[in-house]
Amino acid sequence: MSLINRYNEHSQTHTYMKKIISCLVAITMLLACNQTPKDTAVATVATPQVVETATTTAALPPMHDAVLENAVIYEANIRQYSTEGTFSAFTKDIPSLKQLGVKILWLMPIYPISTTKSKGSLGSYYAVSDYTKVNPEFGTIEDFRTLLRTAHEHGIYVVLDWVANHTGWDHTWIQEHPEYYTQNAKGEIVHTEGTDWTDVADLNYDNPQLRAEMLAAMKYWVAQEGIDGFRCDVAGMVPVDFWEHTVTALQKIKPLFMLAEGWEPELQQQAFDMGYAWDTHHVMNSIAQGKKDATAWDQQMHKNDSLYAQDDILMNFTSNHDENSWNGTVTERMGAAKELFAALSYTAPGMPLIYSGQEYDMEKRLLFFEKDTIPKQKGTFYPLYQQLGTLKNTHPALHGGKQAASYTRIKTSNDTAILAFTRAKAGKALTFVANMTDQPVTFTMDYTATATEYLSGTAKQLTLGQQYNLKPWGYWILDEL
Repeated sequence: MSLINRYNEHSQTHTYMKKIISCLVAITMLLACNQTPKDTAVATVATPQVVETATTTAALPPMHDAVLENAVIYEANIRQYSTEGTFSAFTKDIPSLKQLGVKILWLMPIYPISTTKSKGSLGSYYAVSDYTKVNPEFGTIEDFRTLLRTAHEHGIYVVLDWVANHTGWDHTWIQEHPEYYTQNAKGEIVHTEGTDWTDVADLNYDNPQLRAEMLAAMKYWVAQEGIDGFRCDVAGMVPVDFWEHTVTALQKIKPLFMLAEGWEPELQQQAFDMGYAWDTHHVMNSIAQGKKDATAWDQQMHKNDSLYAQDDILMNFTSNHDENSWNGTVTERMGAAKELFAALSYTAPGMPLIYSGQEYDMEKRLLFFEKDTIPKQKGTFYPLYQQLGTLKNTHPALHGGKQAASYTRIKTSNDTAILAFTRAKAGKALTFVANMTDQPVTFTMDYTATATEYLSGTAKQLTLGQQYNLKPWGYWILDEL
């Protein structure tokens, strides 16, 4: 399903309704969720018996803030990543992810998929039928443990996509606990209001027992399987107080990384480390399509500064599973500007995302409810992502976490066409200069430096008043000496 596109249109009304209901039961929820599992229905959650050593590895320390400063995150679409569409096939390529500078691996939902009211022949990953099992199409729990262990051995943290807003219609709660779901006046369970997500049933977060059950399921993956965090689907459609209590409880087990699929600043106040830079992404698309100029980027940076706290993190991206399947490939949306915006997603404040297939110059929209396969031939983007990943991993001026490097706009003679800014930290500086148009541009900058253009290795001496030329969508990454 096109989660974000539909979410953008309807989430605010839906969220406010849930927040109002949530306030009426807040005290009851807190009492229920603070009980131990043996005192509540948490104990009814089926948590499979596991071998303690299945995923244990000393190769990776617990998640910590320093990781977030220079990390690249990779979104793995297990079904479409390989011909086999399995955990095992993906695990083979984990060493190559390390070469791309990936430090956080986000797995799209790995759980069994409901078949009742499902879409397509395989259904949506986001129609979960059991939160504590794996999709047999992907392999076994042992295969998943091997994937997790291999990632840890390569210095990569693993987060699971968590779908808390709704379940598939095959989930046992539908029959055993209909009170966990939103119901209409006739007492019928319904899908999320204002959406066409007919393949899922909307969960009712005014029920404290549901909250306890959801927490218990999340605890299983942290305590028993050793994952490192969660990417939380349509996080803004679930009450913020649920996330705040739940994340506090989960962090007592081990330090975690929490990514919200949402842009609401309140999500990052206590619960989440990072949110989506959706508005920034839309500005990128608009500039690439000639609908806006470089000043739109400046306006967005000012907006981000006003909305978010200094230690909030936003995820930068040129694609993800929603964008690719529903709005088009990077080439469709960004055309000849796609390389520039890939570089900008690494050099701007925040954390850059690679979606499965982008490293292989993927030029197709992946099917969402059917089997598909990404290409596996290296072209322009694999070596580019390697270079950008190395720079992101190693240069303090690109720190984008809770202690992010500074961001300073550089004045040019043509600020509608030229974007120029400097990032700096710990005595190191990096400057990004780009022609945000489809025409060649001659310009000057209020900037003096001795630098090396990172991607080409070319030495550059830059002075005030000097004229520079950039080809259409051309850019420099200047490492100051």
